Amino acid sequence: MSDVGISDVAARAGVSVGTVSNFFNRPEVLATQTAERVRQAVNELGYVRNFAARDLRRGRARSIGLLVLDIGNPFFTEFVAGVEQVANVAGLAVILGNTKENVAKESSYLELFQEQRVAGVILSPTGDVADHLAALQRQQIPCVLLDDSPELTGVCSVSVDDRAGGKLAIEHLVDTGRRRILLLDGPSRIHQTRARRQGAIDAAARAGVHLTVREAQAFASSAAHETIDAILQSREVVFDAIFAANDIMALGAMKALQEHGLAVPRDVSVIGYDDISYASALSPALSSVSQPSELMGSKATELLLDEVGSPAEHRHQRATFTPELRSRQTT
Repeated sequence: MSDVGISDVAARAGVSVGTVSNFFNRPEVLATQTAERVRQAVNELGYVRNFAARDLRRGRARSIGLLVLDIGNPFFTEFVAGVEQVANVAGLAVILGNTKENVAKESSYLELFQEQRVAGVILSPTGDVADHLAALQRQQIPCVLLDDSPELTGVCSVSVDDRAGGKLAIEHLVDTGRRRILLLDGPSRIHQTRARRQGAIDAAARAGVHLTVREAQAFASSAAHETIDAILQSREVVFDAIFAANDIMALGAMKALQEHGLAVPRDVSVIGYDDISYASALSPALSSVSQPSELMGSKATELLLDEVGSPAEHRHQRATFTPELRSRQTT
């Protein structure tokens, strides 16, 4: 089993994962010097393409299944890009499923992946997937989770330390003078929601500031808008800052604030989570807690391919990334 992945080659060569993918699949698009740097990194690290060097186990399709919560969220768009880059280097197709946070759709897609006998599955869980994971394991189909739920064992996972991310967001709002913070949360059934909430609660308690939690029905702009609009109409909560559970929800919250004549950040500061690609291009630019979505997709695929290629030698890993604060105009 090799611990060297495509992201390691990219780092050694000082290029993107996509450039390494082009080196193997579309070398004609690379400048000679760039191609030589990648070739040198491949040789120095001893990188071997998982499926160019090893056949898939008999009976497996040359594809992997990828199931995300909402492809309309740019975080998942970037995550998918990372998955595809590594899969393409390995000569595999990616079958993409979009659950829209719907448990029934999630079950249907996972059953389809089993029927198609995909080589492996990468999954961002919506509901309780323990039974589905057990079914995949019985068919010897490896799975990697975009989740760090401690109760889900026997699989690899990639995640961000969401508890630390929730803490970062609240500490930043406190540092800018905010004292009555509204946490605009996503559905509690999703593990990341609970982790970010706990980090926020812990940070607010340490700082001695007031934190109100309101759960929206989905990680969606429309759900966030509806929640904030209802709060402002009822005047049930007084707040001077909003921590939204993702950037898409932050946009919905800001729309509701504007409709009620409140200015950001003069009246209410807003911080999101994910640092999606256009967060910095908004006006005002959105403060956010950043997670490396594309890198996480690449890592998830490397872990999956390692298990598919060397199931007997593979050791499950929990790859945890550190979130970073991006302070912009909305705070």
